[in-house]
Amino acid sequence: MKAHSERVKGKNFRDLNGKPLFRWILDGLLSISAISQVVINTDARSILATYELTDSERIQIRDRQLELCGDLVSMNLILADDIANVPADIYLMTHTTNPLLSSETIEKALQEFLAAKAKGTADSLFTVNKFQTRFYRQDGTAVNHDPNNLIRTQDLEPWFEENSNLYIFTAESFAATNARIGKKPMMLETPRLESIDIDDRTDWELADAVIRYMSSVKKLEVA
Repeated sequence: MKAHSERVKGKNFRDLNGKPLFRWILDGLLSISAISQVVINTDARSILATYELTDSERIQIRDRQLELCGDLVSMNLILADDIANVPADIYLMTHTTNPLLSSETIEKALQEFLAAKAKGTADSLFTVNKFQTRFYRQDGTAVNHDPNNLIRTQDLEPWFEENSNLYIFTAESFAATNARIGKKPMMLETPRLESIDIDDRTDWELADAVIRYMSSVKKLEVA
């Protein structure tokens, strides 16, 4: 969790529909009993303190090393530092910029990963968005279809985009590739409305609109 944000100033601490952005995913993680500890790697300990967030039984705040600060530092380097200092059987990594990712989806990811790991079919998991649409290169040439032989988009080969919502891995799988995606990864498609990753102001406005919509739906269901 960075103090600085380039495209949406201070976004990690900015109010999103009644609470700071970082609290959305944090509250979801803390609601999952299978997650024994939430580690926040940050250069913003003092800012978090103003929101009364400090180290506790389930929350560990790690001060990000100076050499790991900045917009161009690979997340894998930050994760390597966490793994070296916080032993765990399973690591689950997400971002403050995924406010709509539900605890149900996170629990589903954990369950499916653990089942696949037990069978030896996967050593890591990452979440994706599924697309079945026509893609083109910058020069106008088709990527995944034949413009002269149009077929229905639902019959096209599905393509999957890494959506940066969630990663699950072990220390062993990380060591094998020096990355959060191991040598034998599995993919999990996340629900479209949960998959918004706030990168810029348009993403922020979209996330805000979806949260307001989902809140109104819940109110109607309760009524």
